[in-house]
Amino acid sequence: MQDKALSTEELIAQDVGARLPVGAMGWIITVLALGWSLFQLWIASPLPFLVGFGVLNDTETRAIHLTFALLLAYLVFPAFRRSPRDRVPVADIVLGLVAACAASYLFVMYQDLAQRPGNLTTADLVTACIGIPLLLEAARRALGPALAVIALIFLIYSLAGPWMPGLLAHRGVSFTALANHQWITTEGVFGIALGVSTSFVFLFVLFGALLERAGAGHYFIQLAFSMLGHLRGGPAKAAVVASGLTGLISGSSIANVVTTGTFTIPMMKKVGFSSEKAGAVEVASSVNGQIMPPVMGAAAFLMVEYVGIPYVEIIKHAFLPAAISYIALLYIVHLEALKLGMQPIGGHVPRPWLRRLTGFAFGAFLISGLSLAVYYGLGWLKPALGDYALEGIGLLLVLVYVGLLKIAASNEPLPTEDPDKPLTELPKTRSVLLSGLHFLLPVVVLVWCLMIERLSPGLSAFWGTVMLVVILLTQRPLLNWLRTDGKHDYGAFSDGVVDLREGLIAGARNMIGIGIATATAGIIVGAVSQTGVGLVLADLVEVLSMGNLLLMLMLTALLSLILGMGLPTTANYIVVSSLLAPVVVTLGQQNGLIVPLIAVHLFVFYFGIMADVTPPVGLASFAAAAVSKGDPIKTGITAFYYSLRTAALPFLFIFNTDLLLIDVDFAHGVLIFVVATIAMLIFAAATQGFFLVKSRWYESLALLLVAFTLFRPGFWMDMVHNPYRDTPPAQLAQTLGDVAAESTLRLRVAGEDAVGKHREYSLLLAVPQGATGEERLAALGLTLYEQDGKTLIDNVAFGSPAADANLQFDQQIVAVRAPTDGWRKELMWLPGFLLFGLIVLLQRRRQQAL
Repeated sequence: MQDKALSTEELIAQDVGARLPVGAMGWIITVLALGWSLFQLWIASPLPFLVGFGVLNDTETRAIHLTFALLLAYLVFPAFRRSPRDRVPVADIVLGLVAACAASYLFVMYQDLAQRPGNLTTADLVTACIGIPLLLEAARRALGPALAVIALIFLIYSLAGPWMPGLLAHRGVSFTALANHQWITTEGVFGIALGVSTSFVFLFVLFGALLERAGAGHYFIQLAFSMLGHLRGGPAKAAVVASGLTGLISGSSIANVVTTGTFTIPMMKKVGFSSEKAGAVEVASSVNGQIMPPVMGAAAFLMVEYVGIPYVEIIKHAFLPAAISYIALLYIVHLEALKLGMQPIGGHVPRPWLRRLTGFAFGAFLISGLSLAVYYGLGWLKPALGDYALEGIGLLLVLVYVGLLKIAASNEPLPTEDPDKPLTELPKTRSVLLSGLHFLLPVVVLVWCLMIERLSPGLSAFWGTVMLVVILLTQRPLLNWLRTDGKHDYGAFSDGVVDLREGLIAGARNMIGIGIATATAGIIVGAVSQTGVGLVLADLVEVLSMGNLLLMLMLTALLSLILGMGLPTTANYIVVSSLLAPVVVTLGQQNGLIVPLIAVHLFVFYFGIMADVTPPVGLASFAAAAVSKGDPIKTGITAFYYSLRTAALPFLFIFNTDLLLIDVDFAHGVLIFVVATIAMLIFAAATQGFFLVKSRWYESLALLLVAFTLFRPGFWMDMVHNPYRDTPPAQLAQTLGDVAAESTLRLRVAGEDAVGKHREYSLLLAVPQGATGEERLAALGLTLYEQDGKTLIDNVAFGSPAADANLQFDQQIVAVRAPTDGWRKELMWLPGFLLFGLIVLLQRRRQQAL
């Protein structure tokens, strides 16, 4: 195990170009990494407030966070490919120290800077002039040249505004104002992105590193392999599930590929997958780990700030597409196994369907029962224990932990990972499952704190990490004590200390690139806010898309993919969402489509992740090819082909927000999940050209049509029956009185926006309670008047529903559309399923004839 862990670390280090120095410098890097992790745990914990020491504000913590990141970046990442990897040159040490001093300037001088906002001294200006170039150089080393070049372009654009051509011109920014905005304030480098990295992201990355070090990654791989290995293409299906489970705790595409791929890729090759297909399956499943709640990639935590909704809501909206995507990938792997004629491992005889169904029902009942017991049990304990609730629940957690360790000690330890071992037998699922159930406790604590206690993501990750630290330090001696036969030695307490130390170091090293990326992306965000380039880009994109929302979305997706070739997912998300998310929302309104902001941000997030797959620079594909010994470009192309389902989902949930569970009740949500999953499986079969047998071209087209119909039944229903009827704007009060309360009116409004530009857009207005239309109009906070045959807004009450909908004085209401008692759009599923049944009938006849 130790040798395997070491080779994995070396492979990750080689992939990101990092140094692994020995000697005194190796110890210094270790101490810095440990110090960074301990600092992040300290500021996330309640301890500073309890002891009254070390209480820091957001600006101070961001400055210290970036200080660690910059110093470690220069010590860990070499300047050039030919630079030494086993030692750190003196020049890099000097640059790292200077960069660290520039970053810590805001911490050291915080009180002085707070007393003179906007008044730069010479020292402030010099620090900014040193800090910004050194940050760009650190970004070049850690992330490649793309992000540094883009940030530099935005800096030049800020200064050279008056000399820019036509549409791109702006009044320009002085050198002093640029330095102040980007480095001394919290609008640029030390802005929201770095704040999220400091408060949330580090703790979740550390959580994943510690969970991996505790043995959870190995446990998830073995569990998935034991459950799915006996199926056709079982190792590939196990790779999908294992990577999904690992993605829950890491949120990093490349880390998933390397850690799980070293075991799953050789297994896939043994059962008949080519090197490229084995690598592609691992890439497609590992990349999707970043979209799988509850622990998504770093960009998900940025959404909390950018969209302004709690992290629990982000999890809710992201769950359905992520689950559908993973189920579809399992099906794609199954289709590949059928096409290749693979057989189950070890001559496994499938169980009768009734026994399978009974086993599945029992498992679902057991999991549901445990979930309900935890939810309602702890919910009852809290009021019952009163002030002692924390102590009582903590004691219960300890008892459960010891009980699960007793169960683990009663079973054989997990088998070691050996990709070279012949695939003649599989580990027993029951034994594997019971040997590591205690690894789920930190995840339970994390999810409980996030979703039940509604703690902040940072504090939730802290308590999950505390549980992990307890497990790391105690699991070995407790397992030795609880296993009475003495057949196995699980190690000593000192081994747990080593695991804890290595986990803290790994978490900090994994965060260097993310910390640098969020700080550098802050330059771009700062330039957008200082120059107003976002409005310029909005006009430019609107011209390029010719006002067509679908074309606009395609341009956004293309930009995300292009930027993603050189940017990590987090930086890509920050750049594209800052520039284009408001544009998509605005353009949607102008086209009569109300696009929720969370849908646009998830759209950008998905395509930022897709960039890790897309050739020619799909970093995850190159990492997989290094393990599989296959061609990286072919691996990337195959992985992109497998990931078409992930690329289709964002377009679908933009136009059908039911997939994001927006304003959907539980029963409707379950129905949406079932039908959308079937639709995605049909889409996968169409793109793979194989269903029951090899599909003919017209069958693939028909399958695509069925999938589209199931995903967007409203597209066809709107052609058959218009869900809205037009009413005169002058009769708005009467229309409000005619429709049911809590229904929704669609208004078309024209007027000047916040910057004085005339535009026309659509919005939704919920109908309030009220006996008459006039009462409902008053409840909305609207006062209207007629002039020259136009219906204009005379007044909008402060804090009213109309004000919340961004209606403003003197706007014209161009059109009012009221809902009709029409047919449910879900009726269009019936012809879709009928067409699907016809395809099944055609293919079954050919299957029987073979």
